[in-house]
Amino acid sequence: MGMSVIISAATAQDAEQILKLQYLCFQSEAELYGNYRIDPLVQTLDSVRAEIATNLVFVARLGDEVVGSVRGATDQDGTGQIGRLCVHPRLQGHGLGARLLRAAESGLVDERSATRFRLHTGHRSEGNLRLYRRAGYAPVGIETGQDGVRMILLEKDVAAPVYVASA
Repeated sequence: MGMSVIISAATAQDAEQILKLQYLCFQSEAELYGNYRIDPLVQTLDSVRAEIATNLVFVARLGDEVVGSVRGATDQDGTGQIGRLCVHPRLQGHGLGARLLRAAESGLVDERSATRFRLHTGHRSEGNLRLYRRAGYAPVGIETGQDGVRMILLEKDVAAPVYVASA
């Protein structure tokens, strides 16, 4: 029987694996845009360590291997910013990205009191756009990233909790 993928908070010891995974996963994005200087490919290990220390960072583990990750933080108005969602290419298409996205959303609501979520993806990243639409995100604008890539901004409100009345 195979191992299960477990999603948990990242630790400082995960930083190097997260950076290596990010580098692997964002190669296809870089190819889409003909730009191998996109932000995820030039991030430093120290920067990843700093994100783990200050933001919510979740990883998906298959045994000891980090096979997915996502970051979350909140801004001044309570909006949860979600970014750098990535899943190892050999595990893509099995719902792991959606699980990581839900983990980031839950963490941002529970630990940072987020009232809405915002994320962005490149305008040519159809797979990412499909995932985000299925998760309830809607496009709200376009901006150009520091790396020159045109990004679609997507948002959704935090769903109100459903309470079950008992008789």
